[in-house]
Amino acid sequence: MKLRPIEDHVVAKVATSTEEKTYGGLIIPDTAKEKPQIAEIIAVGNDEDLQKIVKVGDKVLYGKYAGTEIELDGDKFLILAKSDILAVVEE
Repeated sequence: MKLRPIEDHVVAKVATSTEEKTYGGLIIPDTAKEKPQIAEIIAVGNDEDLQKIVKVGDKVLYGKYAGTEIELDGDKFLILAKSDILAVVEE
């Protein structure tokens, strides 16, 4: 299934968190961790201003409670509005 965002929205793939252990060997469950706030852009809507700012493959920083989370084929995606994108991460 493909997602095609409209207007000023993007579809971003959320980075998956891996299992973490403390130095004492305790496993920290995903529910106790903060969710990642960096995602990779998978698709960009048809808003011209948005297309000038981000493109497919960019990594973006988004607000903590921003967007709508969906799960497709075992992967987590976010549908974000242009206003939810705080910054483009440059490496």
